[in-house]
Amino acid sequence: MKVEKFETFPTAPGVYIMRNPEGRVLYVGKAKNLRTRIRAYFGPSRDSRYQIKFLMARVADIDYLVTDTEKEALILENTLIKKHRPRYNINLRDDKTYFSLRMDPKEEFPRLSIIRKVTRDGARYFGPYSSASAARDVLKQLYRLFPLRHYPMETCQRRGRPCLFYQLRQCSAPCHGLISREDYASIAEGATLFLEGKNRALIKVLTKKMMDAAGKEKYEQAAQYRDLIRSIEVTVEKQKMVTEKGDFDVLGHYRNGQQLVIALLFIRGGSLIGGRNFTFSWELDDAEGISSFLNEYYSRDEYIPSEILLPIPINEPQALAELLSEKRGKNVSITVPRRGTKEELVRLAVKNAETAADENQRKRDGIEKTLTELQQQLNLSNLPRRIECYDISTFQGKHAVGSKVVFQDGTACKKDYRRYRIKSVTQADDYGMMHEVLSRRFANSKAEDTPPDLIFVDGGPGQLNVLVQVLSDLGITGPDAASLAKSRVESESGSTAIRRSNERVFLPGRKNPVVLRQNSAPLLLLARIRDEAHRFAVEYHTKVRSRETIRSSSARIPGIGAKRWKMLLLHFGSVKELQKASIQNLTEMPGISEKLAITIREHLHRA
Repeated sequence: MKVEKFETFPTAPGVYIMRNPEGRVLYVGKAKNLRTRIRAYFGPSRDSRYQIKFLMARVADIDYLVTDTEKEALILENTLIKKHRPRYNINLRDDKTYFSLRMDPKEEFPRLSIIRKVTRDGARYFGPYSSASAARDVLKQLYRLFPLRHYPMETCQRRGRPCLFYQLRQCSAPCHGLISREDYASIAEGATLFLEGKNRALIKVLTKKMMDAAGKEKYEQAAQYRDLIRSIEVTVEKQKMVTEKGDFDVLGHYRNGQQLVIALLFIRGGSLIGGRNFTFSWELDDAEGISSFLNEYYSRDEYIPSEILLPIPINEPQALAELLSEKRGKNVSITVPRRGTKEELVRLAVKNAETAADENQRKRDGIEKTLTELQQQLNLSNLPRRIECYDISTFQGKHAVGSKVVFQDGTACKKDYRRYRIKSVTQADDYGMMHEVLSRRFANSKAEDTPPDLIFVDGGPGQLNVLVQVLSDLGITGPDAASLAKSRVESESGSTAIRRSNERVFLPGRKNPVVLRQNSAPLLLLARIRDEAHRFAVEYHTKVRSRETIRSSSARIPGIGAKRWKMLLLHFGSVKELQKASIQNLTEMPGISEKLAITIREHLHRA
């Protein structure tokens, strides 16, 4: 690679692409000045850190793309990272998006729903929440204070009377006309203020309404407002107030060798509502890592607050702020606070990042010890960092499926999971099914696939022999092979005592199984992987069987295909409820004529 080439690079903003000798993209970066940025890697004052040298030793060529502005460079960088998935860039592809609550004020009677993606559709969004259960907990608490409707209007209006939530005073039943639009809007606005953390304004509004109701001698209504104010005050006392107002995302970071840990804290309406941690293998400087993380994170339909607080300055923060402001539709600022409450929040985020790094290190040390013990106790030729496990799920030989799960360093690698529909075996033959799954897996393996260190199957010596035979037929010699047999219920003759045998590991060429110490870390790891393979197989089997049942049921009704049958089941909830439906109920469905409705009823009541 000729260094002189880079002296001809333009001084304009743009994106540079580092490639290895085979042309594979190793790193994509952005720059305000391409020539200056690339020169920093090669000039006399180049970065001398080990990780930079480690990256540059693998770079054979660098290309560039010029953009008009720094903001366009940010957008192009993000696009190229998503396309090429470079080894040395931050990658959030396996990270789950958090949940938010959504309320559309354009609806006649707005309701709150749990969603993943935040879009610019005019609705109001609250959160984020770490899981759907966390969001549901918030809703559960909210409904006790503000009786908003829970379900779509069409669903509730089909009922003859209000649902149970109305009886519990957790819904105001707008579906049955038991509240006016104006009164409902007042409840919805109160819920909005509460979710935004504007509790002082909310209590002020409710206090005024309580006094007005008392002045008009509507004492029961005034008492309801009084109880609501007390409930809100009790709830607010449980929250930690960190600032008087505003929505912030606070970022902290911690470097542990080549691991960069980033902690995000979410401040909404002045309250700390949660946080999340990210760990990356990162070779370059921390500021560039933070900048790349922010560009990648906020490009994924995440909620964008009005201000992002950072522990250290990043390059070209104005371009990133402009890009986020455009996406949010409102101004976004990126700042590095030096004093006051905001600086304390940043220090708290940094502390969270450091704690997360320590926890990650303890987990790595623990799994390293477990894998070493597993290798020693089973006398494996490889340290089993990457483990593949296979299982079969069938019912009397029908709807048979297979599953493959992969664990890397003790953690599920779900992007590498695979499921198989059994094609060549039509009878109840577990060995034949396992042979088909393993043959399809290893006969179709590609050069770029990461080879496993250990392959094991759910079962005993029979399943293990199938695995060994497949590997031998295909000439695969690298991975170790094993099988894990579940414990069995045993009872001695003449005794009423029942006990369970130990789980056993079978190895090739060995007649007797290896019995690992029960509840030991190596055995628990194998059992966890085996159970995950079983879960994944059963989940697919249930889906296939359900789909086939729907097809077979609908095939018996003239004029009803699988798609329309599924629509009927979704609408009525079950075959039992569908049997109860009248001709009029059926004809209300799209595409169901009176003649077809009569046919459906005759078939269901004859069945």
